[in-house]
Amino acid sequence: MSKVFSFLKPYRIPMAIALFLMLVELVVELFQPLLMAKIIDNGVLKKDLHEVAVWGIIMLIISIVSFFSGITNSFYASHASQSFGFDVRKALFEKIQSFSFANFNRFSTSSLVTRMTNDVTQVQNTVFMSLRIMLRAPLLIIGGLVMALTVDWKLGLILSGAVPFLVVFLVWAMNKARALFRATQENLDSVNSVIRENLTGMRLIKAYLRGKHEVKRFSIANGKLKDKTMAALILIEFTTPMLMIVMNIGILAVLWFGSFQVKAGETKVGEIVAIVNYGTRITAALSIVSMIIMVFSRFRASGQRIGEVLNTEVDLLDDVNADSSQSIKKGNIEFRNVSFHYPDTHTPVLENISFVAESGSTVAVLGATGSGKTSLFQLIPRLYDVTAGTILIDGQEIKEFQLENLRKGIGFVPQEALLFTGSIKENILWGKEEAPEEEIIEAARNAQILETIEQLPNGFETRIGQRGVNLSGGQKQRISIARALIRKPRILLLDDSTSALDLKTEAALLKALKMYTCTTLLITQKITTAMAADMILLIEDGVMKESGSHADLLNTSSLYKQIFETQFEEEKRIYAQGIN
Repeated sequence: MSKVFSFLKPYRIPMAIALFLMLVELVVELFQPLLMAKIIDNGVLKKDLHEVAVWGIIMLIISIVSFFSGITNSFYASHASQSFGFDVRKALFEKIQSFSFANFNRFSTSSLVTRMTNDVTQVQNTVFMSLRIMLRAPLLIIGGLVMALTVDWKLGLILSGAVPFLVVFLVWAMNKARALFRATQENLDSVNSVIRENLTGMRLIKAYLRGKHEVKRFSIANGKLKDKTMAALILIEFTTPMLMIVMNIGILAVLWFGSFQVKAGETKVGEIVAIVNYGTRITAALSIVSMIIMVFSRFRASGQRIGEVLNTEVDLLDDVNADSSQSIKKGNIEFRNVSFHYPDTHTPVLENISFVAESGSTVAVLGATGSGKTSLFQLIPRLYDVTAGTILIDGQEIKEFQLENLRKGIGFVPQEALLFTGSIKENILWGKEEAPEEEIIEAARNAQILETIEQLPNGFETRIGQRGVNLSGGQKQRISIARALIRKPRILLLDDSTSALDLKTEAALLKALKMYTCTTLLITQKITTAMAADMILLIEDGVMKESGSHADLLNTSSLYKQIFETQFEEEKRIYAQGIN
């Protein structure tokens, strides 16, 4: 929570002004019953219209002061709270950008979205209400009791008798509500998760006629959210009548004992009216307290959730010995006895992997699903750190590179082609923002997507829907490849990113890649693709079984020969035509 509160420091002056103006409103409200008592005792009961006019004008003037104080207070409270919310949301986004893959595994995507939106809105609204009314309500209760004791200490004590009960009750309600609202936010995460999955996979849902099943799944998650929210709101609504009952009993007691004191001449009628007025104002303030409990409870729950993200220690940073001047120059890659398992697990994904990929060479990685191919790729740009062993680039351990310099020299095309909302041009420039027009065209041509783009009505300015929904799988893959090629990387990693391409297009792509002075590693399931590589790595269950050229493996590896023989002769024929 302290991390969240630290974002309020730059806005201390607007907050101080807002609090001062709130206190002006409070002082006016506390003095109004006293002025009413003056009007009754010195004016109405004595039939002195001059007294009524004088005190009435004073009440009008201070009411106008209170009115303008309230308007100005709202301005400064809004400024401070909105700016605070902006800073917290920005800090959350920047923190998430710095996360390693291991950090991302700790939070679900839907939970991070909820924390950056709903949770930030909750704490932002709490700051505004604190500066506007949240502090005013308890101060009005305390001030009202003090003023009641000042007017008549005996009757004031009667009104104050309810305070100990109210304090204990409110503390219990706040603790109970905080737990309920945290559970509410967690259930909101679940609802957002279902919504996100359904909107992303809507085509698959329709294709498999799973609409009713998904509606049922959403109803379960939505029902849990409803139940938790109702439980929290019922608790909050329960507090209001309890507070009102206690305070109304106090007011009735004041009227009862006050009537005897008036008869005995110990108290004036105006003083009774003032104390009752303080009682009604305190009662009104207590009705706001239930809302304050709800808001503050949600603030604590949301603030803790925000703090969990902000306080997360990023576990993959630049090494203390990293050289800021070091960059990838040749692209030579060497794995020395590399082993790896994912954080918080003990099952090895890769074991004792060793190989050398010479600068400018092409290395194909073959293996069954789940054999560790993608994990091997993720280690090269340090998306994860190795568990054991060493990875060297150009003879230097990768930890000796700063992460930014390391990744600048690598073009990475993931298994799932991910495009962003915007134009095709913007998506290609995502790889190199300042690239000129001719480089964009060159990258698109070499990625075998230029002809397709030129046939579109708006060419490179054609808008791409969310996640590229208006493009085919092959088109998305080729745009993703163009995005990597425009960087002119020294190392190019293609994680099964040609799977949606036909053999002829893929052969033309691989031929075009030869024009780049980079070391290319590609994961593939196609033997015809692997045949063109300088070296093939055959991985099974995280262990490198064989390595060598196509000709070598065909003669020495029974496993590779078996894979080769399962491929169609037609595929090899088409491939041969494509590269000639």
